[in-house]
Amino acid sequence: MKKPNVHDLIFESGMKSFHKKGFNACSVQDITEVAGVPKGSFYNHFPSKEVLAAEIVDRYRDNSETGKILADQSRPPTQRLRDYFSTINQRFSKGRFVRGCLLGNFGVELADQSEMIREHTVAAFERWTADVAAVVEEAQAAGEMSQEFSAIELAAFLLNSWEGAVMRAKIDKTADSLDTFMRLAFRQCAATEPSNPPTSTRSAKRIPAASKKTV
Repeated sequence: MKKPNVHDLIFESGMKSFHKKGFNACSVQDITEVAGVPKGSFYNHFPSKEVLAAEIVDRYRDNSETGKILADQSRPPTQRLRDYFSTINQRFSKGRFVRGCLLGNFGVELADQSEMIREHTVAAFERWTADVAAVVEEAQAAGEMSQEFSAIELAAFLLNSWEGAVMRAKIDKTADSLDTFMRLAFRQCAATEPSNPPTSTRSAKRIPAASKKTV
């Protein structure tokens, strides 16, 4: 097995530290101690903690295995969406509702503090929404999900609802909000009449190119 280089050690340490403590509660010293490298070596690879965080945002979703669920053509599209959210809910619950979604955490903590991180987080959410929307579009074509709204709008609704449920779960330290999301969100998106054309004023918006992997 290839030995991780210093850049990768700092990157992985930063991701774990930011996810556990948040951006502001982590110092460069904290990150390098977890990485097991000298503090001075941090600046050989990253100009600042902010630059490290922006790189982590860009690569956060690409490190996840759960995105493979969305691409699994052996299952119907709506089932893939349900399985996807169920899997990340279970992972969050096993972590005792502590870490949540790194993108959501950064968005809440840093949107008004770091324009760089905010812009990278916006781009990450757009890619994530596109990945989910591609499956929603399949579900619409199969008559499984409503065509009243565009695939992008339904995908954004699902992700926004899920992020809110995760935030509430972190506060309550229970899975109640996640269970409610699973019961209600897909019911709201379900097809009521099979071949209704989209009526939303934004329905013509094209789905951006989806990334290969998802959170």
